[in-house]
Amino acid sequence: MPKIKTNRGAAKRFKVTGTGKIVYSRSNANHILTKKTSKRKRTLRKSHIIDKNNKRMVNVLIPYK
Repeated sequence: MPKIKTNRGAAKRFKVTGTGKIVYSRSNANHILTKKTSKRKRTLRKSHIIDKNNKRMVNVLIPYK
């Protein structure tokens, strides 16, 4: 059985924690920040855990975490 290729775009966007949760960073935090509130920008800085519905799809994209 051949190895499965890792999706390189997904590998750069998602990281797996020690407990197996998939962590990602939110979008919309790079430019056009003047019109966004401080609360919104502060929330965008934090990393978030992926939803359980999308976890299976991301596991296919990054099989060898």
